[in-house]
Amino acid sequence: MVVWITGASSGIGEACAYEYARRSARQTEPTRLILTASSPAKLEKVAATCVRLGAEAYVLPCDLRDANAVEALTAKAWSHYGSIDIVFLNAGISQRTRVEDTTMEMVRQIMEINYFAPVTIAKDLLPLMLSRGGGHIAVTTSIAGCFGFPLRCAYSSSKHALYGFFETLQAENYDRGLRVTIVCPGRVNTPISLRALDKGGRAHGVMDPGQAGGLAVDKAARQIVRAIQHGRREVLVGKGELLMVYIKRFFPGLCAWIGRHISAI
Repeated sequence: MVVWITGASSGIGEACAYEYARRSARQTEPTRLILTASSPAKLEKVAATCVRLGAEAYVLPCDLRDANAVEALTAKAWSHYGSIDIVFLNAGISQRTRVEDTTMEMVRQIMEINYFAPVTIAKDLLPLMLSRGGGHIAVTTSIAGCFGFPLRCAYSSSKHALYGFFETLQAENYDRGLRVTIVCPGRVNTPISLRALDKGGRAHGVMDPGQAGGLAVDKAARQIVRAIQHGRREVLVGKGELLMVYIKRFFPGLCAWIGRHISAI
């Protein structure tokens, strides 16, 4: 089995790489991992750990802000092992700015990484997977993709957009053997808030209390990999904050009130 993970150098992507590697050790043939992120040095460390755990690992660095690089990325990934069974489009970036402090440059940067990169990869992979009878595409959204959230205007927008694209992708191709899993995390203990964009495009540089108290990333990875294995359409990953998804669905007015009063960090 060949599994390609973007955003694999840290957080959920790194933890899922290790989870696939551990499962590989219990199989007759090792899982072959393709690991993508912007930092080659960090990816090499993750790859070395995956190999120790029992998988094969190929490092494929890419800056997903570079649309031209993303256009060429899928062909490189597919050609290395000759196929891809599962891709987990997990890479993403967040923000910590109010609407009036969010420049259009920041909006475009967030959309490039969070939306256009996974959409480009999915579109390029689609004919290749269908030519082999199907495949599995998983993508990380967020509960902020289910409702608006303070200090996340561009981030939330990008995650809302992923739902529209990937639900359509599955609707059109389910009968052709394609499966899509939408991974919807709440607060998971990852470093995403440290790298979130702050005013002026600077790194936020703070581990938000909500993030620090979130679900352990290894537990999140087990839930995600299991959901992909079982072909689930959507998986919510987190703790009590996931209740907000259901409040939005059944009590949208209450969700709006909570959104106006909830701590955004």
